[in-house]
Amino acid sequence: MDTKNVIAAIALSSAVIVLYSLFFIPEQAAKKEKLIKKENIEQNNDTPSLDQKEPIIQISREEALKDNERVQFENQSIIGSISLKGASIDDLTFKNYNTKLESNEKVVLLAPRNIKDGYLIETGFVTSDKNIDIPNSETTWSIIGNNKLTEQSPIKLSWTNNQKITFEKEISLDDKFLFTVKQKVINSTNKKYDFYSYGQIIRNKIPEGLSNFYILHEGPIATLDDELIEEDYDDIQDQKFSRTSQKGWLGVGDKYWITSLIPPKDKEFKTTFDYKKKFRANFITTEPIELKANDKIEEKLQIIVAAKRVDVIDGYAESLKIDKFDLVIDWGFLYFITKPLFFGIDYFFKMLGNYGLAIIAITICIRLAFFPLANFSFRSMAKMKALQPEMVRLKELHKDDKMKLQQEMMALYKKEKVNPMSGCLPILVQIPVFFALYKVLFVTIEMRQMPFYGWIQDLSEKDPTSIFNLFGLLPYDVPSFLVIGAWPVAMGVSMWIQQKLNPAPTDAMQAKIFMFFPLFLTVILAPFPSGLVIYWTVNNILTMAQQVFIMKRTTVKTVT
Repeated sequence: MDTKNVIAAIALSSAVIVLYSLFFIPEQAAKKEKLIKKENIEQNNDTPSLDQKEPIIQISREEALKDNERVQFENQSIIGSISLKGASIDDLTFKNYNTKLESNEKVVLLAPRNIKDGYLIETGFVTSDKNIDIPNSETTWSIIGNNKLTEQSPIKLSWTNNQKITFEKEISLDDKFLFTVKQKVINSTNKKYDFYSYGQIIRNKIPEGLSNFYILHEGPIATLDDELIEEDYDDIQDQKFSRTSQKGWLGVGDKYWITSLIPPKDKEFKTTFDYKKKFRANFITTEPIELKANDKIEEKLQIIVAAKRVDVIDGYAESLKIDKFDLVIDWGFLYFITKPLFFGIDYFFKMLGNYGLAIIAITICIRLAFFPLANFSFRSMAKMKALQPEMVRLKELHKDDKMKLQQEMMALYKKEKVNPMSGCLPILVQIPVFFALYKVLFVTIEMRQMPFYGWIQDLSEKDPTSIFNLFGLLPYDVPSFLVIGAWPVAMGVSMWIQQKLNPAPTDAMQAKIFMFFPLFLTVILAPFPSGLVIYWTVNNILTMAQQVFIMKRTTVKTVT
């Protein structure tokens, strides 16, 4: 293998990492700042805008929740309330997820419309008849019967306009994250009308703490007629997205949470993502429903406001027959590797009770899967190492004739049946697995705040210790850029030892550069999730064991 090419590849990879960290991430942050500041654009008229320009006032969430009457809801997964003003779902807390590892404060997702972080869901009917009053964000609904929504007891809301047309909503809740809304319009007149059903998600501002990282999408998302749509907030403000489709769903995705709308089945609908002072994701059915005199119409839609647990998301996709709903979890372009890898880790977690042990177990399985390929590679590398004295002799003998040296080297490889490129194969094969595991650790909520042993309390975060204060033994903290923990150090050491087992470059300068490489990777991977570093360390150890075993069984005789 041409060592110079390897060094060039290493240098190029390093440059990509450095340039990305210096330019790309700040650019993403700049886009976000631009998006926050850009506001003076008129609201588009072709979407169901029923928000009555209620001002955003500087009051607390608690004060906003007391501002109008509410219907409480609760099950084993979520707790919150529905505002009778506007009949909007605008208060939701996840009962089983804390904001931080060291805190008992629960994750709050939805919030009332009149505060800075307002984030809510509305549903209803609209009509093209300007003479008909329809419910809007200022409408106060009445509750009929049961006044608390649980998985055993749905609620019914009602409002009647001055034209004797009654609007009703029956809302039910399952044991996890699904709201089912059956909405009716009852006509007590002798006239007929046309109505269109709609649903919309309103978010007052960009959420804090966006990852701004290329491996994760956060923001508007949909699957429309089998096509996955992922839009960025800033792109939506520059130009709205709009599409008509026959099937699908739409929503707003955060790293671990999803707010989504599933339109009525077998109805064509138009989806719009728009960001004009507020962000809106909405749908409206395109074909009118005729409401005859003294008759009623009814439609059903679903709302899922969920933690992105794989079993829950996949369960809803299957049970509700929601097309490609599993893609709310951003598995990435390596989907065919990433998702099976997650299921493998989850299987071992259920068996061993610890995700760190599960990662080690899946690492062993990966090594076993690649065992034949690694054996072939290590046999070739062992022969290469055994051939080094002969290669040094040939280099000295033909130091003034590069062409002759190459011919003699190729003849030696052919005679000993050595492929100098074979050592690259295991590394090339493992790169997709490495990135797939990184994706699993980064995007799946199952890995969030999951401990290993000792100081690793969250496998999805970096090792919190640092070699610069002897891993906490010295009584001072170090800057974040110097946090190079025990597991990254162990990974670097294992890589250095593994490097010693490989054929060394014959050039002294090249050898020094290769010796520096484990240190370089230690620094680069220190901020990565500790679960990923554990995988890489254990993989190195298993690789070394296999390599030592093969080297002891490999001998090469050369003629001098």
